[in-house]
Amino acid sequence: MADAVPTDQRAQPDGAVDSTDAPAPILVIACGALSHEIQQLKAMNGWGHIKIQCLDAGLHNRPQQIPGELREQIQRYRPQYDNIFVAYADCGTGGAIDAVLEEEGIERLAGAHCYSFYAGEAQFNQMADECAGTFYLTDFLAQHFERLVIRGLKLDLHPELHQDYFGNYERVVYLSQRRDEQILAAARNAAERLGLEFQHRHCGYGDLEKGLRSQVIAYA
Repeated sequence: MADAVPTDQRAQPDGAVDSTDAPAPILVIACGALSHEIQQLKAMNGWGHIKIQCLDAGLHNRPQQIPGELREQIQRYRPQYDNIFVAYADCGTGGAIDAVLEEEGIERLAGAHCYSFYAGEAQFNQMADECAGTFYLTDFLAQHFERLVIRGLKLDLHPELHQDYFGNYERVVYLSQRRDEQILAAARNAAERLGLEFQHRHCGYGDLEKGLRSQVIAYA
């Protein structure tokens, strides 16, 4: 996990800080599953003052560890950054992330999980109402399905667990960020691997972009 280093201030020989007209840096502590998308949004919008520090995307399978990891990173980087934002939703922590962020005075992305902020809350709720037994994929999860889902759940070693994990699912819905035929093919293969109906809905960056933009505006 690479360290984020502030680059928008320069120490002067007398110890003073040379402030520029550049926006104050914002540190985004993010789920590793969002790293590529945040980098893309930085480039598209010219948000060079946003710095990114990612946690291991494998925490998707260990959500109880996320709050403690976030607290550690917040406290580590608070001396370097006045502005910190967390690019996580609740992510299955049952409010534990919010408890940490309330104590630390830091905001996060709105929503229960990345599927809801990519699709938008209203559209996600509609999909959930249509079919409660839906397994969702994003670009990241489609690309890393074997590592995070098959090996992550040890289905490669214990295929007999497939029914226990996925017996109540009816379909896979791929919520795409990019229009990429290779990732689309990977998502189709994932649905086939699970033996489920496949649907594709292109969402773009959804509320991830809105959430980051609100921080940029707030600290402009």
